[in-house]
Amino acid sequence: MEKVEDIVIVGAGIAGLTTSLGLQKLGVRNLVLESSHSLRITGFAFIAWTNAWRALDAVGLGDSLRQQHKQFYSNVATSTITGHQTTDMSFKAKGKLGDHEVRCVNRKLLLEALANELPSGTIRFSSKVVSIEESGFYKLVHLADGTIIKTKALIGCDGVNSVVAKWLGFKAPAFTGRAAIRGWINFKSNHGFEPKISQFMGIGFRSGFLIPNDDTGVYWFLTSHKEKEIEDDPAKMKQFVSSKLANAPDEIKTIVENTELDYIMLSPLRYRHPWDLIWGNISKGNVCVLGDAFHPMTPDIAQGACSALEDGIVLARCLARALLTKEQSGESKEKVDSESEQYMKIEMGLKNYAKERRWRSIVLITTAYVVGFFQQGDGKLTTFLRDKLLAPFLSELLLKRADFDCGKLSIS
Repeated sequence: MEKVEDIVIVGAGIAGLTTSLGLQKLGVRNLVLESSHSLRITGFAFIAWTNAWRALDAVGLGDSLRQQHKQFYSNVATSTITGHQTTDMSFKAKGKLGDHEVRCVNRKLLLEALANELPSGTIRFSSKVVSIEESGFYKLVHLADGTIIKTKALIGCDGVNSVVAKWLGFKAPAFTGRAAIRGWINFKSNHGFEPKISQFMGIGFRSGFLIPNDDTGVYWFLTSHKEKEIEDDPAKMKQFVSSKLANAPDEIKTIVENTELDYIMLSPLRYRHPWDLIWGNISKGNVCVLGDAFHPMTPDIAQGACSALEDGIVLARCLARALLTKEQSGESKEKVDSESEQYMKIEMGLKNYAKERRWRSIVLITTAYVVGFFQQGDGKLTTFLRDKLLAPFLSELLLKRADFDCGKLSIS
């Protein structure tokens, strides 16, 4: 059975839903294909930096999400080797583009907020893409259930194992030899923790604790080089984290001990080499990629989800500008073009998106890798440099990379 859709977005994650909503707000209909039977909520939460809030404002969700998440005012890092505080960075200083804004966002709340703004039927669940085929000016998207969807534009937001990225010629993302253990705990009542990020650095690991996303929930993580020692068993992961935090404050150990096993997960860390983005096809004809399908990166500057939000706004704007014209009445109207004309306009829109996002993504991937190399150092030299010399500089990079504005949703 073959169906026809103007624009197909593969993946109902942060990048996919942001793109879909951005396009809908600009008057461009689209279909989102999601392989699972419902919204997939992985990772529990993420730190949303200033650039993420600008993107959320662009799509109209910033204010409602602010009401549900605490604003942070500082990032404090402590060495578990010496017990000394290495960094106390304030978020109150202004960036080049304005005030900084940092909050820990619940992924479930964000995805639901994005999905609830979409017209009914926009997301098609249980729709796993297995292959892509060319058909003139269209792409044929083959699903696992035998359905074939014919589309004018195909947008891959399908994560690190992206079928669309593979079609574009990207290699599988590289493993870093590191892994992240993430957890979330609900205290049921007010936990009383200050709205700040508290990090602890040790030999070969970095952890973040006391990261409240609201009055009752706290998100935590630990990244480590010792991936082979970490088994994908929540109970053993909890033991592993506790062993690394032997010198941490008691309240940190208590958080780990009280985290329910269902709220602990393991993620091997992968990233795309920067040179793959220099030479690779971010877009090709009427196909492109966003989010982790485009620029998977290590979590060391907490920009994976934030940059996915940026991608969605930029792609929606570039594609809508290619497809729509601004009439004197102020309303957007889709042009009636031949198939070849529409193909060329879509191709140009996706090229503009790729041009705008290529170097931004290269900078983020590279910065994350370098910061991670030093913050998670397991040698005497890297540990010394991190704790004694580089800690303030590395922390400052987080704010510098977040001081970015992806722009508004507009075709003018």
